[in-house]
Amino acid sequence: MYSLIHLDLKGVSGLLHRWLSQNVTKESLTWLDEKIKQIAQGNQDRVFFTSFSAVPRYTGKKNLELIPEDLQAVAIQRSWFPGHWSVDQAARTLLILALPQDNVEKYLRSLEQIFTTADVGELVALYQSLPILPYPERLCARAAEGVRSNMTSVFNAIALQNPYPADYFDNNAWNQMVLKAVFVGSPLHLIVGLDRRANPDLARMLADYAHERWAAKRPVTPELWRPVGRFADTRIVADLEKVLNAPDAVQQEAAALACSQCPLPQAQELLARHPNLQSSIEQGRLTWSSFSQNRLLAFIQP
Repeated sequence: MYSLIHLDLKGVSGLLHRWLSQNVTKESLTWLDEKIKQIAQGNQDRVFFTSFSAVPRYTGKKNLELIPEDLQAVAIQRSWFPGHWSVDQAARTLLILALPQDNVEKYLRSLEQIFTTADVGELVALYQSLPILPYPERLCARAAEGVRSNMTSVFNAIALQNPYPADYFDNNAWNQMVLKAVFVGSPLHLIVGLDRRANPDLARMLADYAHERWAAKRPVTPELWRPVGRFADTRIVADLEKVLNAPDAVQQEAAALACSQCPLPQAQELLARHPNLQSSIEQGRLTWSSFSQNRLLAFIQP
């Protein structure tokens, strides 16, 4: 696991503030600065909750516009992905970071209180902020709540473009999150750490899910095979053979990539029966990275 002790929280706040200064009016920033000052001085019970809810009225909800230099600065702060954030989400995160953190239990109580009273938009901002909050190891149960949410936007806030699950979830919680992402149709390539956290149990769960879909004569997202290949057993190799023989080219490519990662001779023999795909993989023309979102858009899972 990665400790946020090494993450520069003041640096994160500075980045967020600089970006907001370029994206909101001077009056909005002045309001936000005043609230941050009051919260930092220990007035969170009186100020934090009302200002947290009021943020969009002052900042609006447009996308946070970042330039390449901004994203380069983010890279220093580990795998934190604010490129898809909105200005109100960034402002709310600044308010959270302003909460006094010296009293751990009091800080966590305030955080839990805002989670339990938040509306959908506020929950998205809260779950997106998890990778840059202090005491991350104390937030696993709260993060798991986001995974269990029946609101897709809330689920995606924790599951997609968020390094927290990969860094802090155990295998059971991680596997359930990935399986749910497949179930609700969230794009797996946006799950941070998907390849790093792949494991045999997850491979079996995903293969079983594919069988359930096939039995119901429903399609299976080709991304399902990405975490499977390295841990495919003979039964799963047989599944990959079925996918390779399917008429859909995107499905074939996904199965071929999974076979290329499988150490079993049967998988390599299967891949060799499709020389064009094997050549594309060996020459680096076909990778999971090139298996892009645009190509996956052609696959619609009902």
